[in-house]
Amino acid sequence: MSDLALDLTAETTTSAVPASRASLTLGHVLTGMGSDIDPAVRLEDVLLIRHAFRPGDPTALRGPEDLAEERVMAYTREQGLSPRQFPSDPPRFWVILIADGKRRSRLWGTFENHGEMIAERTEVNRFFDLRISDFLAPLNDRLVIEWDSPRNWHRRATSAANLPVLEIADRDKEPFPGFDGVLLTYHRLCEMVESPRYADWRTALKEVQGIYLITDSTNGKQYVGKADGAERILGRWTSYARDGHGGNVALRELAYDSAAGETTKTDHARHFVFSLLRVFGPSTPSTEVDSAESHYKDALMTRQFGLNRN
Repeated sequence: MSDLALDLTAETTTSAVPASRASLTLGHVLTGMGSDIDPAVRLEDVLLIRHAFRPGDPTALRGPEDLAEERVMAYTREQGLSPRQFPSDPPRFWVILIADGKRRSRLWGTFENHGEMIAERTEVNRFFDLRISDFLAPLNDRLVIEWDSPRNWHRRATSAANLPVLEIADRDKEPFPGFDGVLLTYHRLCEMVESPRYADWRTALKEVQGIYLITDSTNGKQYVGKADGAERILGRWTSYARDGHGGNVALRELAYDSAAGETTKTDHARHFVFSLLRVFGPSTPSTEVDSAESHYKDALMTRQFGLNRN
């Protein structure tokens, strides 16, 4: 890795640098990190794309919960056919930034463009074969630049090399709030099972059995579940992060939409909120966990009015 790249990835402080006094620019970062790749990544090889959240548009990225790789890729790979909307021959690397304020933009990650999927072209749109890239990966979610023209949502790196770097900082560690304080949206649940920031959470949740609650924030319906035996809470919740339903009948029905004889996957899991009702030590008998699960189903009436089917 080049000296510049080493300097950048080792930086742990956060600083705001006015554009007029910026000593570190996006061009420095791109060329410094790009020199470690064979062949080297040049500014000419990079397209910058800035996505902004649009909560009311179901076809767009509506919030942080939509920043999963699959969703960002699907949204980014579809582009307008007109060269006035999008470059007719976009370069190899697409660096994705997420609006983080009026001018602030935070690095999400990078896709490598393997060309247009001609067979998918429509009268108005093109679709590209994008694959996640490790280029700039050490700076994902850490690098913040000043995007000087919010109306322009994409631009060549050659024209954006002088954009100032505002921050290169480590994300704060998330302290575990105690079992009674656990309350996670689905987006944060997915972060919790993977991100180093949630290491303390994983340490705690992998040691306990327990009864958990999933609430559908669109209508208030609830699901009571259990994690017992060797699976523990962390193992059970990891399955929800993976597929959105964990194999539960009613949640699986919400995860898939059956219409006109076809079944398609939905993103309904984005509305789920996870919490804990009761935790047990690792040696607690399964019969005691089962009894507690049945009690909470009865107390919360989740069989009659919620999402439990048994």
